[in-house]
Amino acid sequence: MVEAHKVEIEDAVEAVKKIEKINHIYLVACGGSLAFLQPLEYIFSKEIETPVSLMPAREFSTRDPKALGSNSVVISCSHSGSTPETVEATQKGTDAGATTIAFAFAEDSNLEKAAQHTIHYSWGKGTDASDLNTGVAYTFGFEFLNAVSPNEKFVRGVETVERLEKSVDKVRKQFAPTTAEWTKELKREPLIYAIASGVNSGQAYSFAACWLQEMQWINAGYIHSGEYFHGPFEITDYDVPFIVAKSVGPNRIMDERAAKFAKRFSEKVYEIDEAEFDMSDIDEDLQDYFSQILAGAVYRQIAEGFAYQRGHSLDVRRYMWKLEY
Repeated sequence: MVEAHKVEIEDAVEAVKKIEKINHIYLVACGGSLAFLQPLEYIFSKEIETPVSLMPAREFSTRDPKALGSNSVVISCSHSGSTPETVEATQKGTDAGATTIAFAFAEDSNLEKAAQHTIHYSWGKGTDASDLNTGVAYTFGFEFLNAVSPNEKFVRGVETVERLEKSVDKVRKQFAPTTAEWTKELKREPLIYAIASGVNSGQAYSFAACWLQEMQWINAGYIHSGEYFHGPFEITDYDVPFIVAKSVGPNRIMDERAAKFAKRFSEKVYEIDEAEFDMSDIDEDLQDYFSQILAGAVYRQIAEGFAYQRGHSLDVRRYMWKLEY
């Protein structure tokens, strides 16, 4: 990881240490940035007793949480640093006396002005996984946990990020032929569902809402595997496609149940089975947490495959950044 990112993470963690007793952690953002923060909610909720909430930035502002105050931590993210709802939510946290920490790629943004502490990440092809948004977030997350509840597991979590590129690269190469075949078969589908749960929820939501709906104009939906049998499974039919992420963690039982049923009635079930990932460089008790980063590499390959097969660049938009909204 580049030194500048480490310094910013250390600064934010030192601020957290000064809080006598954290009463609530709020994770607020929009779209893909909200999905990016979701794994932190999952990890924090499993590792510490402090309440943690993940919500869209605008709802955070309109909901006006009663617990928000000087003992709270507000963590936000906006790639551009200019998302109005996220800037507003971050400023709300700062004004309430909370410790506000923002993730951003852009320098000197409005988000940076609203937050007390900003952690920047790198972007673009060729960037080491430890310096990308998720790598930086995981380093901060494990440093945060080790500050409020010291544990050698969290130290190992930070160390794992430093060698993450190797694991991601292995999964990219492993699944490249598979995702190429999937996108050939699915390129003309008018609707695709993504099913997942737990630490994979953010990735599956982002895949449906950002990669497919936003970047490919494909009708898509995210279904939590634990909710599949409470309404959504009624749309299952022989020609309905599902892309299912199967966790290696405790939620796997839900993912497998949904995939098993879907395969009974649909001929188009595609499984991202994290048990097939080569995670030999990741300690077993951390694999659940890191598996979603590797799954993210697979989701991106699928999106890039669609872009190629459909002749539709991932950079094309109709409304976003073009109109007032």
